[in-house]
Amino acid sequence: MMACSDFRAQFQAGTDDAALLRHLRTCDPCLDYAAHSDPDVMFRAIGGDEIVPPGGIDAFVADVMHTVRLRGAEGVIAPPASTWHRRLAIAATLAIGISGASLVYQVEHRARVAPAQSVAAVRHPVERQITLTTKPAVQAYSSPNATIVEVPSETPNDNTQIVMIVDENLPADL
Repeated sequence: MMACSDFRAQFQAGTDDAALLRHLRTCDPCLDYAAHSDPDVMFRAIGGDEIVPPGGIDAFVADVMHTVRLRGAEGVIAPPASTWHRRLAIAATLAIGISGASLVYQVEHRARVAPAQSVAAVRHPVERQITLTTKPAVQAYSSPNATIVEVPSETPNDNTQIVMIVDENLPADL
């Protein structure tokens, strides 16, 4: 085992001395000292005869080459990414987008038209008489057997007149 003072006296940047590198693997203060002057020494200190893959270097290289050939064959054997799935997804996205856009347009178009009509109606009110009944209105009626009742309006300026006619001789649809 080398002493730290001997290591520091013998260490130079870029050294490949096996005894110095072995000391670096076991002594952290000397590793810090060496890394400040030569950062690459950390990578050189990793190596050594004890780092041999199981089965030897030839078995390791054969395994790596087998993996490379297998990965190369995957691209040849495997079918290309299914294009019909992508096309179907694109078509569905377009259909949903167009449908959504048309729905939004219809809603906005209706929202723009409806207020414009109501605003025009408020600005230019048209006075028209609206008939709310489907039955004919009685303008004048006189009968000795009839009872005619006039219902007064609750508001003073209301010109609406409600009249009830009770007569057994009146037709049913009047």
